Amino acid sequence: MLTLEEAVPAALAQRWRQVRDRTEELAASLSPEDQCVQSMPDASPAKWHRAHTTWFFEQFVLAPHLAGYHPFDPAFAYLFNSYYEQAGPRHARPHRGLLTRPSAAEVSAYRAHVDAAMERLLEQAVPAAVEDLVELGLQHEQQHQELLVTDLLHAFSFNPLRPALAPDWREPTPPSREGAVMRPVEGGIVRIGALHSGFAFDNERPCHEALVAPFRIASQLVTNAEWCAFMADGGYRQPLLWMSEGWGAVQQNGWEAPLYWEKRDSQWCQMTPGGLRPIDPAAPVRHVSWYEADAFARWSGKRLPTEEEWETAARRGQLTDAGCFVWEWTGSAYRPYPGFRPPEGAVGEYNGKFMINTMVLRGGSLATPPGHARLTYRNFFHPDRRWQFTGLRLADEG
Repeated sequence: MLTLEEAVPAALAQRWRQVRDRTEELAASLSPEDQCVQSMPDASPAKWHRAHTTWFFEQFVLAPHLAGYHPFDPAFAYLFNSYYEQAGPRHARPHRGLLTRPSAAEVSAYRAHVDAAMERLLEQAVPAAVEDLVELGLQHEQQHQELLVTDLLHAFSFNPLRPALAPDWREPTPPSREGAVMRPVEGGIVRIGALHSGFAFDNERPCHEALVAPFRIASQLVTNAEWCAFMADGGYRQPLLWMSEGWGAVQQNGWEAPLYWEKRDSQWCQMTPGGLRPIDPAAPVRHVSWYEADAFARWSGKRLPTEEEWETAARRGQLTDAGCFVWEWTGSAYRPYPGFRPPEGAVGEYNGKFMINTMVLRGGSLATPPGHARLTYRNFFHPDRRWQFTGLRLADEG
């Protein structure tokens, strides 16, 4: 369950090592061929994730702040920049899977080169502003750790062998449904956004006041069993349940079930990091788009909560499984908070320029690194995206 309090941060050098090691642990079972595959433009190869997160430190921390630093390979700045216009030109995103060179081994050498330089830097007394940049880079790498998992899961789902990204993967036990209720939440003027002085992404600030009407919110997430009922009732065949663009996506893509669901011997199975497995009816449904979540809510006679409602309920401890299973779609468009100002320089491109045409998700997922998510965390994706661990809970008027 998400809380307002943050864990006491480890020494920066220790945290650096922990985060960087975790990336390598996630990639340890992957072959060089696994690390090069790109299954769609939205996904990136594992090798690229490992290199891009390394480039971030080289570009924004080492080059400007470590005297005498020499880049591992100047060409990598072009290959592994993502979307930072102020950092220079870059290789086209849809073509990252064509980068058979540098090899996975060369990317490992690149990471080792930057790690050694960063450790030298962190042995020194560095200004607070540089510490903040390092922490931003570590949080950024944790985001890519989650993407590494979800992008490889998407790629492996196309393999007829249905290989396991994490052979020892264990699904957590879903909560008992005995306590599943629609909980009333009092309205009023509430504080939204990062209240604490610790790390938060720029899009979580500034903290501000919002007026929230009384509402009710589900204590638990929508389950696979509930989704099966939606499917059995023709949910994917009833255009009146869907936004126009959502219905178009259903027709164009042939959606009949959540992503990664497939029938085996009359039983629904789902591709997971541990391979193809039967769905657990009691587990929260995942890999559904905003369009699907919105249609399900309408079919249920309810709606998705706004992000202000979600945060209000989470602050009051009324969401028993928040942050444990899936990122939760909200009914809120991703827009800047009142008074938002992006940071100066290229890092100001981190979030602000994406605040259009996407919907907000809250919480965290099974793929989110431990300690990375916060109650105020604002994730965002286009409403048709399904490859992340995305689900929903319901709300209605109080």
